[in-house]
Amino acid sequence: MMFGKLFFKGEKGRKGGWRKGLRVPASFPLFFLSSFLLLTSFAPKHEYHVSVTHMQFNPAQKSFEVSIRIFTDDLEKGLSQSNGNQRFVVKDNDKNDPLVEKYIRKGFVLTDSGRNPVAMHYVGKEQEEDATWIYLEIPFQGKTDGYRLQNSTLMEVFDDQVNMTNLKLVSEKKTFLFKKGQTVHAL
Repeated sequence: MMFGKLFFKGEKGRKGGWRKGLRVPASFPLFFLSSFLLLTSFAPKHEYHVSVTHMQFNPAQKSFEVSIRIFTDDLEKGLSQSNGNQRFVVKDNDKNDPLVEKYIRKGFVLTDSGRNPVAMHYVGKEQEEDATWIYLEIPFQGKTDGYRLQNSTLMEVFDDQVNMTNLKLVSEKKTFLFKKGQTVHAL
């Protein structure tokens, strides 16, 4: 009952009640605001952790054109954890491209039938509202026999991370879901 006595005392000589003589300590608005900010700072900006990748074979260029869409705040957290908890802000024309490239290369790997990583060219990134598009180009001869794709991006950061990858060859389409425990698929 201490709470009621502290905040809801009535005027002197009158019966107490919350509508009569409400006395709020001067620090209450500051306490309320700081509590609200503290509680909402732990709330996720989005309830799911997912990336979407499109890999399309370009027969004229003999390469895969790859676009990866990742929530920007998730990418920033992944970059931070990979770089000594340094704070990152990802946006167009920033100086983070070498770090983004290094981070993506760590989790997104195409291997040939001999289990050798296939060369990958980082083209760049582009900002879109709450997401970042990352563009890659991967030389490819058009035969998927023995090739395997790893897409474990952000899985070290979020246990529920899912990376969906749409693969389009000349006349064939496939979709793969990558998640913890299933980070590699045969093409």
